[in-house]
Parts: sequence; structure tokens; C-alpha cells
Amino acid sequence: MDIIPAIDVIDGRCVRLTEGDYSQKTVYHHDPLEMAKAFEGAGFRRLHLVDLDGAKAGRVVNWKVLEEVAKGTGLSIDFGGGVKTEEEVRRIIDSGADLVTVGSIAVRNEALLLEWFERHGPERFLLGADVREGRIAIGAWTETTDIPWKDFLSRYLSHGVRQAFCTDVSRDGRLEGPSVALYREMKAAFPGLGLIASGGVATIDDLHALKETGCSGAIVGKAIYEGRIRLEDLSLFT
Repeated sequence: MDIIPAIDVIDGRCVRLTEGDYSQKTVYHHDPLEMAKAFEGAGFRRLHLVDLDGAKAGRVVNWKVLEEVAKGTGLSIDFGGGVKTEEEVRRIIDSGADLVTVGSIAVRNEALLLEWFERHGPERFLLGADVREGRIAIGAWTETTDIPWKDFLSRYLSHGVRQAFCTDVSRDGRLEGPSVALYREMKAAFPGLGLIASGGVATIDDLHALKETGCSGAIVGKAIYEGRIRLEDLSLFT
């Protein structure tokens, strides 16, 4: 199971939110590039880079952070946050990201996303399936749709998506443990899906529990920044 450290960006700084609430923001580091270099130095190969300003604004904002991290490290980056246009997709790829993270657009404009799949290949995209009470949440988690996660994933697997990450919004940033039962249910429904768990990881035991569900990866953020999990311990999974 890949351990994927997360850097969430607001105003060019590393932050973490609690349950996606922008009013519950904690700044952990003022330089995302330094943080990314620390992750790379600890042996990590991937990075989950999120433009929270972009997610809220509905357009990519923190281009400079992406460009600096991609240029300054050899990490495999997935990047997203408010991606809405073909121009943004091209710029994300040209800026050095390996994967474009898409979530809200997959709900609001499926036809456009399928055009991107045709143009770039579905393998260049990481589908975000954020869940609140069994339904897909979008717009930086400010809106909960009526779409069950099972319908959402089924639809996009039929279009060639083979990798997705899922955040249980109620667990994100709370350090109360991940939604193991949810991920187990997802893997049972879609055994061929490369499922990346996100949200709630607080201990190494949480990661072992996620590995047992069959998740192919786990995104870890706040537990690292608050010293709950040491980088040297996480590197054992790499």
C-alpha cells in the first residue's frame, strides 16, 4: 500500500482543515516546497497536492506552488482543486503533475470530463469520490449531492477510471481513525478499483487496518503535521 503525504494549500502555505471547514484552518508550514522536499527525503514517491483556494473559487489558484514543487522535487504529484477547463488540465500536466485530480467536475459536467478522458486518457486523472453520509460531496465539500457513492464510482469505472481516492468528510482532519468499514465496502463492490483512502488516519495501526481492506494507497496529512506519526515510521510502508 502506497503512503501518500498530503499538502493542502491556502495562500501559498501548507494548511489542514477539519471536516473541510475553511473556518477551522491550521497553518502548519509556510513553504510547501520545503515540506515536499522533506517528504521526498524520507523516501516517499508520491504527493497529494490540493489547491484549497482553487477548490473554493472554482478555478486553479496556486499555480506557483505546483510549479515549484514539480520543479524542485522528483515526486509523482497528483494535483487538483477547482479544475474546470481544458486549459487548466493542460497547464497542470505541463507544470509537471502526473495526475489531474477531479471531483466536482465529474458531477457537474460529465460530458466535459469525458472529453478530457478522450484527449489525455483516463489514466491521467485521479477521481475524487468524497463522501458524506453515503453521498458524494463536491465544491470543497460545501455541497452534498443526492448521488450514492456506488453509482458514482460505477459510472466512471465504465469510462476507464481505474484509480480513485475517497475521503469520508466526517472523518477528515479529526484524527479519529479512517472509515475502514466504508473502504471495505467499496473494495467489495469494486475489487478492481485502485482505491486510495483519505481522512482520519491518526496512527500506524490505522494504516495497517486500511492495508487489510485492500486499499492500494492511503493519504496522510494532519497526523504527520501534528507529530502523531513519524515520517521514519511511514517510510516502512514505502
